[in-house]
Amino acid sequence: MPEKPFLIDSHAHIYAKEFAADFDAMLARSSDAGLSHIIVVGADMESSIAAVELAERYEHIYCSVGIHPHDADKVTEKCYERLRELATGNPKVVAIGEIGLDFYRDRSPREDQEKVFRRFIRLARQLALPVIVHDRDAHERVMSILREESASEIGGVLHCFSGDLAMARECIDMGFYVSIPGTVTYPGNEALREVVRGVKTENMLIETDCPYLSPVPHRGKRNEPAYVRLTAEKIAELKGLTVDDVGRITSLNTKRLFGIDGADEQARIAYRIRNSLYLNITNRCSNRCSFCAKFEEFTVKGHYLKLDHEPSFAEVMAAIGDPAGFDEVVFCGYGEPLLRLDLIKEVASELKTKGVKVRINTDGQANLVYGRDILPELQGLVDTISVSLNAADPETYARLCNTPFGDAGFQGVCEFLKEAPQYIPNVVATAVTVPGLDVDEVRCLAESLGVAFRKRDYAEVG
Repeated sequence: MPEKPFLIDSHAHIYAKEFAADFDAMLARSSDAGLSHIIVVGADMESSIAAVELAERYEHIYCSVGIHPHDADKVTEKCYERLRELATGNPKVVAIGEIGLDFYRDRSPREDQEKVFRRFIRLARQLALPVIVHDRDAHERVMSILREESASEIGGVLHCFSGDLAMARECIDMGFYVSIPGTVTYPGNEALREVVRGVKTENMLIETDCPYLSPVPHRGKRNEPAYVRLTAEKIAELKGLTVDDVGRITSLNTKRLFGIDGADEQARIAYRIRNSLYLNITNRCSNRCSFCAKFEEFTVKGHYLKLDHEPSFAEVMAAIGDPAGFDEVVFCGYGEPLLRLDLIKEVASELKTKGVKVRINTDGQANLVYGRDILPELQGLVDTISVSLNAADPETYARLCNTPFGDAGFQGVCEFLKEAPQYIPNVVATAVTVPGLDVDEVRCLAESLGVAFRKRDYAEVG
């Protein structure tokens, strides 16, 4: 269990009668499971008022107000005004929702559903609040209305996402998150697992939608916020991450979307992903790769990596602390680490006295940068070096990586890879699965250079 709460249930209906008998115990279980916050979502006028009251009573609870499409035919002008009053000037009301379309049960005429959905998006835009969208068997109309009403200006989340991977990517392109419920644990729900595999964790929220949709092994019983941990565990399994990673990332996403607590933008020198400790020692790079995520933002797996200065040896060692228990320490960060070769040698030398395994992730152009062969200087200090090859020919490399060395850049990387096994036990060439890149060609080149190969998923950073 982590030292502090790290999960957020982004969609819960804990005002429901199902929680009346054990409300305090339910909240205690959520805390024990590692939850820091719960977003309580209004679904009609009565529950929206109840959600606001809960948010005002509990510091860690926030809420939204809205009316579910089931009740669209009951919405009056007075409803819009009352919900506007609840949301205006109340910092605990962080969204309008849940709103949307439900063409599965059709409890309200579709014409009414669409009219009310549009009105609530307009209200959200007026209040500068994101929207929480309910979509059941109405994918095409939901997306059309979001576009037509300029919902991208405020953003939001498709809760209990039930579309396919193409729709998920369309939502993300529009500035929306997709929220993953406990149904991702159901044996028959391979479609949702495909979505989880196919989009970045940085584009996901997690939720329970309690008291509904309990995850395995509680399926068929009442759901509750504590069970959001089971959803996080399944996502971690699918993404090759830890539960801590998933919680940290999705909680940051939730805070950013709903404006909760403010995003932590204190630069990290040392940061953990899975059971590796990464070192962020520079933001400078030789290349300017077209696929590099730092040109969009400086957050990786929930860690903010924009340095305000390049750290010294003392600062790096202080950030590392006790490295025991980590599988490895990785020089990586959001820059080319070998631009700080002297620091790497100093830190790695100290780490090796502690029996720590050391890896470097590099663009492989250090010999060109320094005008000498630096590989012998890494002998005995580095266990693994991972080199971004990214192409099978100079033209593709230049196009994708924007090397400052021209054709010599690609040739330099190949020569670096070919020589590296003389000095470093494990040498791996990598390629990002950029659309249109023939990864098999890159693999063949790596093997011809005598090194191992690993592809890196374009849809996942870190």
